[in-house]
Amino acid sequence: MLELKNVNAHYGAIQALRDVSIRIDQGEIITLIGANGAGKTTTLMAICGIVPPSSGTITFEGKAIQGQPPDRIVPLGISQVPEGRLIFPELTVIENLNMGAFLRDDKPEIKRDMDYIFDLFPVLAERGTQRGGTLSGGEQQMLAISRALMSRPRLLLLDEPSLGLAPLVIRQIFEIIVKINKERGTTIFLVEQNANLALKTAHRGYVMEVGRITMSDSAQNLLADEGVKKAYLGLT
Repeated sequence: MLELKNVNAHYGAIQALRDVSIRIDQGEIITLIGANGAGKTTTLMAICGIVPPSSGTITFEGKAIQGQPPDRIVPLGISQVPEGRLIFPELTVIENLNMGAFLRDDKPEIKRDMDYIFDLFPVLAERGTQRGGTLSGGEQQMLAISRALMSRPRLLLLDEPSLGLAPLVIRQIFEIIVKINKERGTTIFLVEQNANLALKTAHRGYVMEVGRITMSDSAQNLLADEGVKKAYLGLT
């Protein structure tokens, strides 16, 4: 479904990605783990067109998308939930959700998707007329995921969905991620510093260090790898 081949990216003179190659098949949950500053978010930004690659290729369903602006990538079926959530704080919950469906005109299906989201996150139905900025951190993360789902993505990119949340809320969010994957068949690319939780959720995983992919394997094998245990799971 998505393939990055030898992707390099820079912020000015600083090279953030170095020959990154990643493959994601339809229906998978793939995770990218690594230390803070390793280049994980930049990888998502390159896919979305926010940080254009300086070289290499990114193909989505066989079509080259590297260098395309974000407004051309979203309609293809890719949507991102950014780190820090970045909802519209002055808009209500429903208005935020409608922004996610901005490019759609199929009103009956939009209503159906909103009902599905309210089934996933009943608290959002209760807070429908409440401004996004007044929600708790966990509720804002639910809203950010839901807003992305309103575009009906075939590939959902999640950047640090557990960041700053209480353990109970984190567990709920990750249960929903698995549910979306199973019920809707949505392919998910998960960037997450909580390596233990990410690998227990994903089918396969990649490890990134200083802008390079250093390991790739099934999530189960990465969980059992001694190097991964020591570096990312806090185990020796």
